[in-house]
Amino acid sequence: MLSSPDLSFSRTLPIVVFNQLGELLEQMAQTVESATLVLTEAVLARICIPVEWQRRRFTLVVSKQFSVVLLGNFEEGGQGSRGAGEQGSRGAEEQGIDSALNARVTFNLEAIASFLHELRDLFECDSYTHQNLERYRQIIGPNDATLQSKFSLLLLEYLLTQPNQEIIAPPSPTAPAVYICQPVEDALKKQISQERLLNQVTTQIRKSLDLPVIMATAITQVREFLELDRLVIYKFEGSKVKTQKYQSSTDEDNGKRSTSISVNNQSLLEDYQQHGGYIVYEARATDAITCVLNYTEKNCFMRTSQCWEKYRQGFTLAVDDVEKTYALEECLLNFLRESQVRAKLAAPIILEDKLWGLLIAHQCNEPRQWIDSEKNLLIAIAEQLAIAVYQAELMQTLTQEKQTLEQRVIERTIGLRDALLAAEAANRLRSEFLATISHELLTPLTYVIGMSSTLLRWPLGELSQRQRDYLQTIHDSGEHLLEMINDILDLSQIEAGKTALNISEFSLVNVAENAVESLRKKATSEQINLNLDLQIDPRRDRFTADAERVAQILSNLLTNAIKFTPESGNVTLRLWVEDDTAIFQVEDTGIGIREEQLPLLFEKFQQLDTPYRRRYEGTGLGLALTKQLVKLHRGRIEVESTISIGSIFTVWIPTQAMRVLS
Repeated sequence: MLSSPDLSFSRTLPIVVFNQLGELLEQMAQTVESATLVLTEAVLARICIPVEWQRRRFTLVVSKQFSVVLLGNFEEGGQGSRGAGEQGSRGAEEQGIDSALNARVTFNLEAIASFLHELRDLFECDSYTHQNLERYRQIIGPNDATLQSKFSLLLLEYLLTQPNQEIIAPPSPTAPAVYICQPVEDALKKQISQERLLNQVTTQIRKSLDLPVIMATAITQVREFLELDRLVIYKFEGSKVKTQKYQSSTDEDNGKRSTSISVNNQSLLEDYQQHGGYIVYEARATDAITCVLNYTEKNCFMRTSQCWEKYRQGFTLAVDDVEKTYALEECLLNFLRESQVRAKLAAPIILEDKLWGLLIAHQCNEPRQWIDSEKNLLIAIAEQLAIAVYQAELMQTLTQEKQTLEQRVIERTIGLRDALLAAEAANRLRSEFLATISHELLTPLTYVIGMSSTLLRWPLGELSQRQRDYLQTIHDSGEHLLEMINDILDLSQIEAGKTALNISEFSLVNVAENAVESLRKKATSEQINLNLDLQIDPRRDRFTADAERVAQILSNLLTNAIKFTPESGNVTLRLWVEDDTAIFQVEDTGIGIREEQLPLLFEKFQQLDTPYRRRYEGTGLGLALTKQLVKLHRGRIEVESTISIGSIFTVWIPTQAMRVLS
């Protein structure tokens, strides 16, 4: 019986004979009326396979009426299989390379079922291919005798038509001479052309950061060089979940339709979100070829997902004929037919260990045997495109950060300006408020001081000592309050910019002497020695400034020194001139000021926390007003102080220009 379990044979066959036997089996399958499965090693092109499968070739025919498998293993040193993604044996045949296989043809049902089982386990259990292989394994039955005989006749006819020996035509004297190294020369020329093309793409990437221009130019040049029907760039992008539905994703091809599918499996949803995408660039040979630009995913790609990890690891997919590679993927095969894809070559675009996209070459109308040089060129171009993408994304990130920083600076500047304007407005309002209140206080205060002074000198009747003490207290308090109000008014006027200096020429010595004499009585009452140290050349005594304001500066400094100097202490006013600058220095042997308190010394309403704080009253306006008056003269004031030793205040006032009235 022809379908007996031991019906098989093995022998070493040249690759040409092996291929012809495979074609004979495919021809036989077309005569079977029932559903027939025909597979070759091309079906393995899109998956990772073990090493032993990389050297294996096969043609498998499975149906209810007729089943057979042709197996071949390359001998040591032979070519790798087409499914391994290397140069196929048929490509070796076309290049004239002598290869041979250890071949075996068997009709044994158990052997065929076992081979189908091994083949099935190479695919993921949830893929269409895995399920279809299992289904066909279940339908294997004894071969029909008629079909078995028909195959025998086909095989006999094939053997009879083969020549007994190879006839080599003698060289013709009229035939053109062929350079014996022509294939090597052609290969070198092609390699040089590829390197030139790669250099052009690399140079463009270095010169430009315009990613769309780089992508469009690169795929146009590569398509023309490889004479492709279509070359596309596919970019991965996570799908968006919307109301329990999401857009379906692709496995390794570019899709045309977008299909909504209910979310029933969380891992499946994550796979869609991670691997969804669309075609972003396209170059076609003619307009007759279907345009797939902006095509998105189709749900028939979702079954096989192991290819994503392969691509991320640098796998290059080479499909010579989609009809054979996707024979068990009906949905995918129909889609590729609609998109005019007959052969394809896909190289990953990897960006920092992340699968950014794919560079995919299409042959639209006929199969194509992809050779190593074409694969290497596509891989190299994909690597350069990854560099271009990285540069573009980096520049985009830098631009966004720059814009964000500029926006923050603008916002911060506006905020600071608004805060400054608000502070200036608040300060102006406060100054105006203080000035208004001070003016309102001056009138009643004048009456208080004037009447108390009058009563103290009242000629009619005698005042008791208690009455006189009360009146003196009222008078002194009024004087102190008047002094404080005048300081507030002066400070408010200066801060509001309403104070102008009354510039005139005066004697520095006279101003200093008057300041000291005006406070002599106060210093004596406090048992403090008040001294004047004039270190000035009489010829430089004349000075131009606001004499009244200079006297006010000296008075405030001397008053402050006397206030914080203990009994039997010393307060000295020194005066000298350097160039066009008058220098006043007030030195005391007072309580001193701590270093950390020095920055607060000239602030308004600041009283330093010292043991003498309660002993001496004050509003903290004297030194603040002094600093403003010094600044009004374009001068400066500095202080040096040591606790329990004393302080030295130094004021520099430059000579002022006289104003000429026209």
